[in-house]
Amino acid sequence: MTDELPDAVAQAFDHHDAYERTEDGSYRLTTTVFDGRVTAEDAEEWRTSYTVTVRAPTLHAATEDDVGDAVADGWFETLELRLEDAPKATRADVELDAFSVERDGEDVVTTYEFTLGSADRAADVAKAFVEYVEGTYVEGIVPGYSYEGKVADLVSDASSGGGEGEVGGTPL
Repeated sequence: MTDELPDAVAQAFDHHDAYERTEDGSYRLTTTVFDGRVTAEDAEEWRTSYTVTVRAPTLHAATEDDVGDAVADGWFETLELRLEDAPKATRADVELDAFSVERDGEDVVTTYEFTLGSADRAADVAKAFVEYVEGTYVEGIVPGYSYEGKVADLVSDASSGGGEGEVGGTPL
């Protein structure tokens, strides 16, 4: 986000409890394990274009085990199909201007682009997108592998009901 944006956009993200401004002017979502960032620029009339980018590990990068190419490719294709439904997880009527899921080395990079007039609503929509990526990723965990790093933490939290020591969560 740049200084040229309407004050309402900067204020909405600055005052939202889930974001912190980064040195490059983007906003990082602090409520998820994966790296979710939002940038914005002026659009036509009174609206603003937002880009939400989420970086998560590939299946190869998240496991201690060797993962066959067929499993990794199938996992990626399924993840991509599921992530396309993110706008349905928001409480807003939002249409995507662009959507992509790509492999970048050891990362899966998901990008959502959308345009809205309400900066407060945009902050909530962007948060929902990042959380949707993380939740969908966890739902797509392939059983039978030993996970490490951030994904191991997510699996542990999901299987224990959120890390509070409660039994519950999804059957992983």
